[in-house]
Amino acid sequence: MIRKILWSTGSLLLIAVMLIVLCDAVVSWGSKSRIYSDIELLPYNKTGLVLGTSRYLHDGKPNPYFRYRIQAAATLYHSGKISHIIVSGDNSQVSYNEPREMRRELIKLGVPAEVIHLDYAGFRTLDSVVRCREVFGQNQFTVISQKFHNERAIIIARKFNIDAVGFNAQDVDWRKGLKTRAREVLARVKVLLDLYVTQTQPKFLGEKEVI
Repeated sequence: MIRKILWSTGSLLLIAVMLIVLCDAVVSWGSKSRIYSDIELLPYNKTGLVLGTSRYLHDGKPNPYFRYRIQAAATLYHSGKISHIIVSGDNSQVSYNEPREMRRELIKLGVPAEVIHLDYAGFRTLDSVVRCREVFGQNQFTVISQKFHNERAIIIARKFNIDAVGFNAQDVDWRKGLKTRAREVLARVKVLLDLYVTQTQPKFLGEKEVI
């Protein structure tokens, strides 16, 4: 009996690991042709979509993911690779406002306020990507985040027939970003389930704000 239990448990664990590895490979492979790290090779798009994250970590220290995404977005704007920027993030609480924080930092880096558009309902990557088209009227745009995040965003865009590319912001040292990478492994499983099993849609769309 014990052997059967151990064998069954081991088999389930093996299947789970194989599923995780497969999902990771599917996301990376399926987005490869749409991801750019070289700004010279990146095609022009009218709009850049910055995926949100908190400005500060739980310990109160500045979040490097946030800083690098903002720097990348500003660089693309000043290089003429994008003309408008949508900052999309979570604003589910009065005291927590990712888009507002991103806007402030972009302005500090010389991006005009009038070309920055705030998406307060970017609760998840899926919401941010789909709302960029459904709310802001952009079916062709550049996603701005770290590579691992861009890959997942592009998979979402492809499933919704959105013509998006990703520009990779500077990544974080693997030691500092270990927890984020661990969460990303599970996020890739979830995004494929959302897209192809439950067919998840954005939590909220609302009125159009076409750019």
